[in-house]
Amino acid sequence: MRFLLLFSRQGKLRLQKWFTPLTDREKKKVIRDMMMLVLARPPRSCNFLQWRDLKIVYKRYASLYFCAGLEDKDNELLALEVLHRYVELLDKYFGNVCELDIIFNFEKAYFILDEFLMGGEILETSKLAVGVSMEEADTLQEEEKEQEEVGKTDKERFACGRGLRE
Repeated sequence: MRFLLLFSRQGKLRLQKWFTPLTDREKKKVIRDMMMLVLARPPRSCNFLQWRDLKIVYKRYASLYFCAGLEDKDNELLALEVLHRYVELLDKYFGNVCELDIIFNFEKAYFILDEFLMGGEILETSKLAVGVSMEEADTLQEEEKEQEEVGKTDKERFACGRGLRE
């Protein structure tokens, strides 16, 4: 897999993951071309198409299109399953994921993707294992936030000329 894009029916890019190096200009062109190609297709069209030297696999879920660019050797049906598994992982984490979840929690969506895919290849197939990783990351993030809050209150006391003994 060379890239994975998520975009809305209105043509707004929501998530992009590149597995091969491209310049910013090339990325923008690929994104624009993918949106034009996919959004222009009738709703009941085949989910596979050829573009340049790549096979494009896409699937619409609610108002979002999940689009992957594949090399010649990659299996289109497996890629479709990869897209579906990613949606299942998002659903499991967010509870019936919607576009707003991706917009306001994009870092979580990227983290889930990074737990699932690496270098365009499937890293972890187990929804349970990815879910456990997400729970651990959330717990760690909450602990760090608590530590920051404790650190802030200590700094405020020292800034006011008071120590911890009060």
